[in-house]
Amino acid sequence: MKDDQYSQWKKYYESRGILPEIQDKLLNYAKIHIDNNTPVIFNFEHLTLLLGREKNYLSSVVNSPDSHYRKFKIKKRSGGEREITAPYLSLLEMQYWIYRNILINVKIHYAAHGFAQDKSIITNSRNHLGQKHLLKMDLKDFFPSIKLNRIIYIFKSLGYPNIIAFYLASICSYKGHLPQGSPTSPILSNIVSITLDNRLVKFARKMKLRYSRYADDLTFSGDKIPTNYIKYITDIINDEGFEVNDTKTKLYLKAGKRIVTGISVIGNDPKLPREYKRKLKQELHYIFTYGIGSHMAKKKIKKINYLYRIIGKVNFWLNIEPDNEYARNAKAKLLLLIDN
Repeated sequence: MKDDQYSQWKKYYESRGILPEIQDKLLNYAKIHIDNNTPVIFNFEHLTLLLGREKNYLSSVVNSPDSHYRKFKIKKRSGGEREITAPYLSLLEMQYWIYRNILINVKIHYAAHGFAQDKSIITNSRNHLGQKHLLKMDLKDFFPSIKLNRIIYIFKSLGYPNIIAFYLASICSYKGHLPQGSPTSPILSNIVSITLDNRLVKFARKMKLRYSRYADDLTFSGDKIPTNYIKYITDIINDEGFEVNDTKTKLYLKAGKRIVTGISVIGNDPKLPREYKRKLKQELHYIFTYGIGSHMAKKKIKKINYLYRIIGKVNFWLNIEPDNEYARNAKAKLLLLIDN
């Protein structure tokens, strides 16, 4: 298949009467992308054809990307609000093209569990089951801290020349950094973090610890984590161009509540946190006792998809504890309510 692509490019250059010495350079460039399974992009005009956009529009995105986004806020689980910078549809489609055709096959570090294929908050938490000590750290302003030059470097490392790397990076950026809301930001953040993950894995192995990262959440666990390890880890993080959110650094040395990416890691099996389970059971009790309509009226719940949200929460419970009989029975009852 790759040989066929190479031959097609060779025939194309020959048909255009391109000089042999220039052909060799172009074929070498094409071979890099054939081997990487990424599209060959020669210039700005070629990129507009691949993306299906007019030159003026793409020029506007590259030179003034900020005007192609909208902003809104969503509530954070930990309290407060998170600002989302979402691209408008035309730009969103271009970013998805870059994700599907260029970024999706780039290998990331195995320690990364966020936005990674076959990984999840569950696989992330499993790494830290039943450990005596647990250290949780958070990267401050994770996406905004990843600047345009680092995004450009990613595309250059995939074989694109400086100018093409700049075009692609600009399409994926907002105000010179990764936007919170673009489909390319998660994978780009994981690629940028490969060296960070590699260094932290080496540190963890040396200290006989376990390490994993879910987006901006870093977790270490093991039999013993002295407090001075925090400084060593912070130094590595800073050296890699990131900053620690000190207010979220937590070191657990005593037995008790241990939550990693929303999942309890006490014991040998992942579990839904007690407080989450208690609140969900309470809601389910009201629904099954008084009926979904009466419960929503009494609690003044106006969300039209409320029942589906509750089913989603029960499914989440079953993903963590697939053998939980209460959750399985609750799901069966909820599905009957939908049929009725």
